[in-house]
Amino acid sequence: MTSKRTAVMWFRRDLRLVDNPALMAAAVLSDGVAPLYVLDERLIDGPSASDNRTWFLMESLRVLDERLRRMGNRLHIRAGRPEEAVPRFAAETNASLVTASRDYSPFGMRRDGRVKANLEGAGIEWRACAGVLAVEPEAMTLASGRAYEVFRPFYRRWSAVEGREVLDAPTPLPAAGTFETGDLPWPGIFQRTATTVLEPGEEAARHRLEQWAVDGRSRYEADRDRLDRPGTSRLSQDFHFGLLSAAEALGRCDRPGDEAFRAEIAWRDFYAHLLYHRPELLTRPLRPGLEGLRYAPAGSLLEAWKAGQTGYPVVDAAMRQLRQAGWMPNRARMIAASFLVKDLGIDWREGARYFMNHLVDGEPASNSGGWQWSASTGTDAQPFFRVFNPVLQGKKFDPEGDYVRTWIPELAGYPGDRIHDPWEASPSDQAAWGCVVGREYPAPIVEHAAAREAAIRRFRELKLPKEWATGA
Repeated sequence: MTSKRTAVMWFRRDLRLVDNPALMAAAVLSDGVAPLYVLDERLIDGPSASDNRTWFLMESLRVLDERLRRMGNRLHIRAGRPEEAVPRFAAETNASLVTASRDYSPFGMRRDGRVKANLEGAGIEWRACAGVLAVEPEAMTLASGRAYEVFRPFYRRWSAVEGREVLDAPTPLPAAGTFETGDLPWPGIFQRTATTVLEPGEEAARHRLEQWAVDGRSRYEADRDRLDRPGTSRLSQDFHFGLLSAAEALGRCDRPGDEAFRAEIAWRDFYAHLLYHRPELLTRPLRPGLEGLRYAPAGSLLEAWKAGQTGYPVVDAAMRQLRQAGWMPNRARMIAASFLVKDLGIDWREGARYFMNHLVDGEPASNSGGWQWSASTGTDAQPFFRVFNPVLQGKKFDPEGDYVRTWIPELAGYPGDRIHDPWEASPSDQAAWGCVVGREYPAPIVEHAAAREAAIRRFRELKLPKEWATGA
């Protein structure tokens, strides 16, 4: 008589049932599946943790457990270091196989290496599956074995890789047995700092995907950079937690106008692949020669930026949205980041940490990659001599000022042609519009033209490669 085989499915950043290769592998290769999530305090209380992200995670886990229970299974919760908790749970369930989706971060790869070693030492098979990215890093390396470091050739190659099959949810998903379930922290123990966060869970994420496909898809290319319109897909937190798979979303992109959305998913893979090959992305400039770049002290100017009190309305609106919503569109992130590193001359790592502490969709690779792009220190980054003008950025991407009025109520009375440079209005107009600059709203904390020149000088002090040391 053949004994039944049990598999543990260790959920991490794949909190879904649809198109989950690791879950399907566990179901196909076993007679019963024990779903597991491990609460690792390093991710909940560490320096890059976010109250908003933790709240969204916990609520998404509750939804996942509800869906599993409707299938006759359940989510098991264990706390501790995964290298100890996962093998212990596998032994508890008498499992001979543990499956999980691959993790490409330095932290995740070290953790998974320890888990694998401990499992295999106990005679338990470890299987890491695709599912987090659209394309695996091994499919995208150059002949030298290095990662692509320029996006355009990466995107051409990435677009030519055949996508994997999108999987249905495994049905049935028989439970491996009756084991202690373990509890998620009770509702309310994790409080989000943002007041407006989207609904967590796979079902809500799938609804957002459908809504975007019907209502937002046709306008995405034209509106995704507009701050005053709901032009983005709002799916970033769903991809981060794996409530949706990138492969499934790409499967919906079958029109010529979908190219801009495909490219955004490719950027996500680009930075994940870069981090996989170059873990210093998180902490050090990737461009050679920039380790000695001078930065200003992170004092009162940094605090003004965090508080949305720089005196530049589009920057302040972005930072206030981050605090209140735990999110902001990519254009707002670029504007806020450029202002911190170029206008204020503050180290990009200060901004990257602050974003990670508030973003619901905070992803180390994309966050640090985006910050290094803005700081002109990364691969394929913004040239150092190109500095966003916050007034012009506001006028271009929020032409009537609706975005600013949403997040800076002090300026609600200003007309669109003056809201992005309110200090230029006459004292009588400022009083008539209900906000005097320097009283109800701060005057600019730096003068942009002078700050731009200072930023360029800091780069030109260094011995930069010839192709980088030119420009106007």
